[in-house]
Amino acid sequence: MKIVILDGFTLNPGDLSWDAMKEMGELVIYDRTPADKVAERAAGAEVVFTNKTPINEDALNQLPALKFIGILATGYNIVNTEVAKVKGIMVANVPGYGTTSVVQLTFALLLELCLHVQRHSDSVMDGKWSRSADFCFWDSPLIELSGKTMGIIGFGNIGQQVGDVAAAFGMKIIGNSRTRTDQAHRANFKWADIPELLEQSDVVSIHCPLFPETKGLINKESLKLMKGSAFLINTSRGPIIVDEDLADALNNEVIAGAGIDVLSTEPPPPGNPLFTAKNCIITPHIAWATKEARERLMNVTVSNLSAFLQGNPINVVNK
Repeated sequence: MKIVILDGFTLNPGDLSWDAMKEMGELVIYDRTPADKVAERAAGAEVVFTNKTPINEDALNQLPALKFIGILATGYNIVNTEVAKVKGIMVANVPGYGTTSVVQLTFALLLELCLHVQRHSDSVMDGKWSRSADFCFWDSPLIELSGKTMGIIGFGNIGQQVGDVAAAFGMKIIGNSRTRTDQAHRANFKWADIPELLEQSDVVSIHCPLFPETKGLINKESLKLMKGSAFLINTSRGPIIVDEDLADALNNEVIAGAGIDVLSTEPPPPGNPLFTAKNCIITPHIAWATKEARERLMNVTVSNLSAFLQGNPINVVNK
């Protein structure tokens, strides 16, 4: 059995092992694959793995041997799952592997906005503390989270764990989700529609999937609903926010700051307006990329393939 990995580098830049997968068949690994080379590189393969390399209808039509597509991620919009289903090709993803790491980065971004740790460390190294007339100094406002309200758009597994951490900081929680599960165990929690959530939150954190109805959800009009002192955090999907509208909102002080790990186009073009926006922290889509999270991703990927080969497939997204 031929197994092809189209873009394995981000999952395994050299600190993990492909050995478990090698035991299942003839393994061919590409670090990266251009979209127009998918059919050529996957020719003759029964199993193909992809992270962000698209597998569209045209490619699927050129891969008659293909039986299984494994997504090296949770999101699976890069594969035409409907065409795959018609052709009898099973598609499986890896849900939940990065939850803990995403929660961690969410608060890393938020705490940096609240305390500007790097900025203050740099100022110390530059000698500003040594020259201070007082025993301490700060050159930007310092913000305490206790008592403030976090609005979480997408209150699923990740959103709920973000809520747990926010509650530990003493924050109130407003949740929004397509499915409103019982949250009676939470103190200082309520469900709300998006407009109310935006209006009442001191921090808005995005954790919903990218669907047609969530694309551009945060735009010029929705940003106007937020408090002028509010922060926006996005560790979900870039296209949920209109980059230009967020940049304008930051530069015109419609909101106070933003911490984002994802952009509408990745990698972004050099002229992305958020690069020069006021009080905007951008990390390069790293929330998922801790070694621990990638190890979980690798393990579940192997389990997905093993289960498929044994006739008991798991994590199938196109049943």
